[in-house]
Amino acid sequence: MTLNRETMMEPLSIEYGRPHQDGAVLDLFTTWAHRTPDAPALIDGDHAWSYAELDRLADTVADALRVRVRPGDLVGVCLDHSAALVAVTLATAKLGAVHLPLGPRPGERRLQAVAEQLRPACLIGDPALLPTGHQAGDQLKLALPTEGANAAATVIAAFADGSGGSAVEIPKGTHYAVLTSGSTGTPKAVAVGEPALGALLHWYRDLTGLGPGERHSLLIGVAFDPHLQELWATLTSGAALSVAPDAVRWDAGALTDWWREAGITVTVLPTPLAEPVLDRPWPAGLAMRHLTIGGDRLRRAPGPDVTATVHNAYGPAEATVATTVHTMAPGGDHGTAAPPIGLPIPGAVVLVTDEDGRPVPRGQAGELRIGGRGLAAGYLDPELTARRFVGAPEAVEGSDRVYRTGDRVLMRADGVLEFLGRLDDQVKVSGVRIEPAEVEAAFERDERVRRAVVAAAPAAAGGYRLLAFVQAASTELPEAAGLIEAVRPWLPEQAVPSVVRLVDAFPLDANGKVDRAALLAAESLENGVRAEEGATDTERTVLRLSRDLLGRADLGPHDNFLEAGGNSLAAARLLAALEDAYDVRLRAAALLRQPDLRAVARLVDERRTGAGATA
Repeated sequence: MTLNRETMMEPLSIEYGRPHQDGAVLDLFTTWAHRTPDAPALIDGDHAWSYAELDRLADTVADALRVRVRPGDLVGVCLDHSAALVAVTLATAKLGAVHLPLGPRPGERRLQAVAEQLRPACLIGDPALLPTGHQAGDQLKLALPTEGANAAATVIAAFADGSGGSAVEIPKGTHYAVLTSGSTGTPKAVAVGEPALGALLHWYRDLTGLGPGERHSLLIGVAFDPHLQELWATLTSGAALSVAPDAVRWDAGALTDWWREAGITVTVLPTPLAEPVLDRPWPAGLAMRHLTIGGDRLRRAPGPDVTATVHNAYGPAEATVATTVHTMAPGGDHGTAAPPIGLPIPGAVVLVTDEDGRPVPRGQAGELRIGGRGLAAGYLDPELTARRFVGAPEAVEGSDRVYRTGDRVLMRADGVLEFLGRLDDQVKVSGVRIEPAEVEAAFERDERVRRAVVAAAPAAAGGYRLLAFVQAASTELPEAAGLIEAVRPWLPEQAVPSVVRLVDAFPLDANGKVDRAALLAAESLENGVRAEEGATDTERTVLRLSRDLLGRADLGPHDNFLEAGGNSLAAARLLAALEDAYDVRLRAAALLRQPDLRAVARLVDERRTGAGATA
């Protein structure tokens, strides 16, 4: 690397975390199981399991699988938050196998694609939800608890008929693999080793003081890698995991009520759920000491009434969940600007580079690259690994390779990183990283579709929403609703576009590429035509809020909130806005049951009348 005199005089955008400490994973859980066997390890409503009970459950599962699952084999887990999920996670580690969390309902065709391309040794989950190939092969029923809100009635280990082992080369020492969005229409699988996970857990336990007597939520989506942080950090600290009810993922009020009832002291929240919580007055009587937020850009700091320490964490799956953190002490004045993503955690090195991979001076924007202890082994695809995990510049010490994040950042003079956005087309929707090309590939699997282009538009409620522009394969035009239903099995909920538009052709830019900006501009003009207004003040308020939240000026009283593109984040924000406007507390389930927005308004009026009568 050649440095000119001017560059040598300015500090470069390179920052190192404190020296890290290695940490065990499974061995620490086993230690607690022997030291405090009767201490609660998992709480799910009225049901609880001690450390000793979970350890025995995990041994039972491991013994049942040991004949068919070998060390290094890939095990796909299709379970929701439950004792079964925790026991299977522990059992996989006891076998030395590679845990692949897929979530309880990953989508039939998406799961089929993963099964065919990665060929895990087995899939574990509800037999009715597994792919055809695994339903026809050998099945082993596992003796697991059926108690708990999200527990499956039956859990099996299904071995694909004629399976010949994994279709990919799994790096030696891999502890878990996690899927991220991929441009080919199939998600990329990231392989993470135990040393990297162990170092992360040691940092997080030290950050939060997590230990015996504490209660940590089990809330993050199972297929999202911070879920592994909350699960393993708790079980390696002697604390108790508490399973969050489904309702709290939709309703900020229900979430904080549950925190109080369950005595939660430490938690992790995805950014889209954390922001509605921070938008509300901080509830009194919480035991909460530490709240860690991650998954998307945090657009607001905690107010002075927040009594918990709030950590804004940043990190891709390729760097083991968290790489940097910015901590905001309770009761402080943290300003109104978006908080920075902070400084590197122990063992991490971060650098900001130009297009050629050279570190830029501090204060200059560039691409964030990450090195150090927390780096994943790579993808389960050597060619992709070689493109994204590259050699470190000479100026970097202690790390011979770095991961190219594709994120645009700026390093301040004090080493703190500020997040500026993405360098490529990837976007975050409700906290989940989405690659539009993957969504396009899902549409193009449909024989009715010749070509699809997916673009991301800023949503009025913050973040982004996806719009799909589809060119039909014939003159017989399909219905937009039917196209959306066809792609749902291929995609996570956050990647399903809120709007589908049929187009005759695509506008091109000067380079002959599809001009997404022109498509979005045309969409904005179409949305400028207002739909029917409401008949009452409440209907008009519900329409205005829904239009703003969904970015749909064409919504009318007879439109259904979910079918119009509403998701869990939008529902949570609508509930909060209605409570602010009318002092009426609705639950997400009641809102989503309404056939249209007019019925939502009627429900609000009924609750207002009932509250007045009670008063």
